[in-house]
Amino acid sequence: MEELIDIIGNFLTEDVDFEVKKAAGKDDHGAVPKDFYKTYSAMANTEGGVVLLGISEKKDHSFEVTGIKDTHKVKKSLWDTLNNRNNVSVNILNERDIRVVQAKKGLNVIQINVPRASRYQKPVFIGKNPLTGTYRRNYEGDYRCDEESVRRMLAEQVEDARDSRLLEGFDFGDIQMDSFLAYRNAFRSTRPDHPWSDINDREFLRNIGGRTRDRQTNVEGLTLAGLLMFGKFRSIHDAVPNYIVDYRQLPHRSESENSRWLDRITTDGSWSGNLYDFYRQSITRLVQDLKVPFKLKGDRRIDDTPIHEALREALVNALIHADYSGRVSVLVVKRPELFGFRNPGNMRISIEDAILGGNSDCRNRNLQKMFQLIGLGEQAGSGLPKVYTNWKKQHFRPPELWERIDPDQTLLRLRLSSLISDEALQSLKERFGDDFGRMTETERLALITVEIEGRVTHARLKQMCSDHPSDITSILRHLVDTEMLESKGRGRATVYYFSGEAPEFPIGESGDDDLLGSIPTKELSIPLNDLSIPTKELSIPQKDISDEAWSKLWEMAAAVRERKRSPRKEIISIIQEICAQNFLTVESLSILIGRKPKTLQEKYLYQMGDVLDMRFPNNPRHPRQAYQKKEKK
Repeated sequence: MEELIDIIGNFLTEDVDFEVKKAAGKDDHGAVPKDFYKTYSAMANTEGGVVLLGISEKKDHSFEVTGIKDTHKVKKSLWDTLNNRNNVSVNILNERDIRVVQAKKGLNVIQINVPRASRYQKPVFIGKNPLTGTYRRNYEGDYRCDEESVRRMLAEQVEDARDSRLLEGFDFGDIQMDSFLAYRNAFRSTRPDHPWSDINDREFLRNIGGRTRDRQTNVEGLTLAGLLMFGKFRSIHDAVPNYIVDYRQLPHRSESENSRWLDRITTDGSWSGNLYDFYRQSITRLVQDLKVPFKLKGDRRIDDTPIHEALREALVNALIHADYSGRVSVLVVKRPELFGFRNPGNMRISIEDAILGGNSDCRNRNLQKMFQLIGLGEQAGSGLPKVYTNWKKQHFRPPELWERIDPDQTLLRLRLSSLISDEALQSLKERFGDDFGRMTETERLALITVEIEGRVTHARLKQMCSDHPSDITSILRHLVDTEMLESKGRGRATVYYFSGEAPEFPIGESGDDDLLGSIPTKELSIPLNDLSIPTKELSIPQKDISDEAWSKLWEMAAAVRERKRSPRKEIISIIQEICAQNFLTVESLSILIGRKPKTLQEKYLYQMGDVLDMRFPNNPRHPRQAYQKKEKK
């Protein structure tokens, strides 16, 4: 990395994903490698990045400049392929994105800046079939997207509002009327003179975006927004099988090993399960213990603070931006030291644009409208900035916002700790002595972040200071060179920590910040660091399996579940092992093994008829199908 930056300048920083390719060609004059277009697709469908042609990476991960002799030929080949729709779905590059950089000894390197594609351009794929030619980027390289991810990108491309869809067969019989009437009362209280206050229920629901009519077929019914906001639990699940909302109150992290969650709201059938009731129950619990200063407005007491406002915005933001077809739950976590929010689906705009504000692309615009009509949620593009502003007013550490893919999700964490605490300063002075006082402000900020949060990354430090990204890269590298920090990873995956105090999560899977584990389950909790929830708290999807039995099965399947790839023989063996005592549903097996239900069925279960019995042998595709290992005769 050092050699590379010395050669072509300091344009490459750790907030940029990058790839190097030798690109020598058969005649050593240069050629675009075939795998470049996979990388192009992967970067465009993720966060963008930089590809350098004419650089080779050695086995020890050092770099060697080999150069491109005929740069004109390589650039022409690149443009020809990118503009051929039979080869690549869309060209998102312009002339400024491809440039020739002269390196040492007269060698030329071609630098290709691949931007993040807009949702209208995704999926960016190679070949003619998006289902087989779409790639994305993780910290191990490029990987082909599964069919579900591609179809979700296609839906995002054409549906500006995902929640406006008419649900045929769903109407007022699927509405939880107590929830709906409570909303109408809140609307009248917020807007007492509004003309909608006195219209009938059906017209009111239509006006707020919860009911619609197809003007071509004349079919009427609920929109997805109407069902999600006010629906009955069973009706919502009929329309959105992956739907789960989950609130968890947990003890302080230092007490979590010996304590269960303290309070929980989830879609367990004991309440309506709809978003309006989830919001009302969750926000009450989130603000329950907040210290509220005594203030009067006229003769009326104001029980509100910037923290209250930030939590309302964060909760509403998670609900209106969620992709309810996704495979993870909406999750809200409360700890004494922080609040955490997760919603399925990645952001439609970049994190930087979301924090800056003024540019909104809400996934569920009808839900957004419904919340705004009762005074909840800021106007388009100002929700997250309001969270950041209010947290800053309290002198707390800046919020942490990040994304994860496979499965897609967006996470926001709000710590209740000061940006620079006296305790952290004292600890660092004891650790580094007089050297700490001689550091620059940004160097001290990086070390304080490690002291409080356990690590720092380029992305996290960029959220807290105004330094240029390349300067942040130099600062972090200097802290490593002076042995104040150690680092692991490369590019966006680089994590910095105190010597001998590596973070508890596996670096290769961590990304820019804490990320979720790789278990693709609807009940997935955040199992790392501050949002961690003990594994045993995962919901058991089968009522006929005890907590004790489930815990044993969970441990038995751990080796396969915790790896993204395992030998086929090993997966078949573990399926037989965990099915030895119980009939297990596809959903249970999916959670235990960490594989998608469709993959399990088509690649394993349907082909294991000689060793597995089906609970419903005459109907292999029965919705409650389950499998158990055959007894030896």
